[in-house]
Amino acid sequence: MAEKVMIMDTTLRDGEQMRNVSYSSEEKLSVARILLDEVRVYRIEIASARVSEGEQKAAQKVLQWSKSAGYLDRVEILGFTDHTKSVDWIGGIGGKVINLLAKGDRQHAETQLGKTKEEHVADILKTISYASDQGFICNIYLEAWSHGMIRSRDYVYYLIDAIKDTPIVRYMLPDTLGILSPSQVAQFTRDMIDRYGDIGFDFHAHDDYGVSVANTLTAVENGIRCVHTTINGMGERAGNAPLDEVVVGIHDFLKMETDVDEKQLYHASQTVSIYSSCRIAFNKPISGPNVFTQTAGIHADGDKKGNLYSSQLHPDRFDRAYEYALGKLSGKSSLDYNLDKMGITLSSAQKKKVLERVILLGDRKESITEADLPYIISDVLETPQDKTFEFLSSVIVTSIGLRAVAAVKLRYQNPDTQKTEEWEENASGDGGYDAFMNAIRSIAGKIRIELPRLADYTVSIPPGGKTDALVQCAIIWELDERRFVTRGLNSDQVLAAAEATEKMLNLITLPHRSKQKAEP
Repeated sequence: MAEKVMIMDTTLRDGEQMRNVSYSSEEKLSVARILLDEVRVYRIEIASARVSEGEQKAAQKVLQWSKSAGYLDRVEILGFTDHTKSVDWIGGIGGKVINLLAKGDRQHAETQLGKTKEEHVADILKTISYASDQGFICNIYLEAWSHGMIRSRDYVYYLIDAIKDTPIVRYMLPDTLGILSPSQVAQFTRDMIDRYGDIGFDFHAHDDYGVSVANTLTAVENGIRCVHTTINGMGERAGNAPLDEVVVGIHDFLKMETDVDEKQLYHASQTVSIYSSCRIAFNKPISGPNVFTQTAGIHADGDKKGNLYSSQLHPDRFDRAYEYALGKLSGKSSLDYNLDKMGITLSSAQKKKVLERVILLGDRKESITEADLPYIISDVLETPQDKTFEFLSSVIVTSIGLRAVAAVKLRYQNPDTQKTEEWEENASGDGGYDAFMNAIRSIAGKIRIELPRLADYTVSIPPGGKTDALVQCAIIWELDERRFVTRGLNSDQVLAAAEATEKMLNLITLPHRSKQKAEP
């Protein structure tokens, strides 16, 4: 049996310390459910005691659910060495686990708290005693432990020697400012384990030097059996060790087990990205939009001929799929993949012409998605593009103090009757594009077409662009568990979004049209 590593996720406490991030009580409950029920981390940390009334209500909601679900002893709240105050705050909302924040560095204790090491230990022991009497599970954070091991190791040892016979369950070793290298982590964690044996140590990494995952894996290699993470590496400054990267590293590099379900990691990542309004970096491992996208044509060719560019880090593990980008580096295999995906058949000569146009557009730095492919094919092959939908006109009005309104007129090529129909609809909304989409939804409902869900919406202009600069609107849609992107380009942001929406409508109805036929 492979050894098992416990994961304690602190997205809802330490992760919420990221700038401009704050979760509602409903969002906290949703993330807690995902972490414990779906991802199956072992423990979660959800709040800090005595922060605010909103924090208290959100934590209480999570605790009520966790009690009914049988997770109460796995839901933790940060508390302070304040004797009764933090314990009473946590107990008052139904909590049973306190992670006591102590100072793991002499300078922090003397300067920030104004306490000698003896005075600080006395406060810790008093708080632990009270919490234990109230039936609490007690863990302890040695804040700035990394600094303590570098400049006041005698203080660190004094602290643990003074409390090691108390009811504390977990001793948490945080690299609070992310200052350690992997070699320092290896040395310091070995020193702690050699000195204290079977004490339950956790390691808590921050990413200020970009080595939080490496440090976390190093801690596990050297005997630590519980590590702290956050979804998407959320956290103060550069953030914490990302949950998905740590888990996959433990599984693949260290050949050790966790209870985590890898297929749920991407869903968790997307959910937190939405709740926090912090988009995931395109090149982020495991959960980034581009991580399973091949751009070079030689890679697509190798995959087509024998999966030559795949590894054990396969997208199937995370309920994702390979993508093959279209652009100046595309090759025949990249084009074939996208044509097959869309059900379009072309001859070799036609493919060559289309690929030449794709490469030319890529050289001009134009973004190309699969939604653009039918139009590129139509233009290159000089064949009429039979659009199922074509916008004839639209008027969108926004104002201060009134809801936006939109009037839309479009042409619809009915695939069942082969007749051309014109539809017109008016609608209001919370903004110009919302009003526009409400009109589109009304028409779609009448002609019985299911619209995808809008998953993300981004707008960009060239750096230094003027007020009349072209706006590119990229919209990510979801339909039947499939995600795709459409883009529009216009000097008006809302009209750019309208162009992207027209492409979406034609793309989702593409299966209703006959396939492009190869030349004889």
